Amino acid sequence: MFSTKTDGRESQPIDVALRIGIVVSALTTAAIHFSLGSLLYVANTFGYVVLAVALVAPIAIAVRFQWLTRLALIGFTMATIGGWLLFGARYDVAYLSKGIEVLMLVLLGTEVVRGGGVRAIVSEVRRLFATLSRVPSR
Repeated sequence: MFSTKTDGRESQPIDVALRIGIVVSALTTAAIHFSLGSLLYVANTFGYVVLAVALVAPIAIAVRFQWLTRLALIGFTMATIGGWLLFGARYDVAYLSKGIEVLMLVLLGTEVVRGGGVRAIVSEVRRLFATLSRVPSR
């Protein structure tokens, strides 16, 4: 039924549901940030949209580096939450947005664990550095 490949393995229905949840969470928080209007919030919107699209893009390089996109989305979300904790306004929509972002982190963490966890990520990082070290310099 769901036979799309994700990071070299067959996707299960739960994988599809996790991915949909992550993308919906990212786009929802992007919409909230966009509605706030300032340059910082619009930049934040752009970051979430680009990462959400990269996570589901059916382009070979995007599929190959989904693990890196996941890590980038985790880092971006954590930086957004950290920035809000340090400098953000405390109003209802902000709390809603942070709740959605925490949910997204949980979904991303679940997806990482289902994909082999930290060990699989370390393996991918090693493979990436090995590939880059073989690229001839000019």
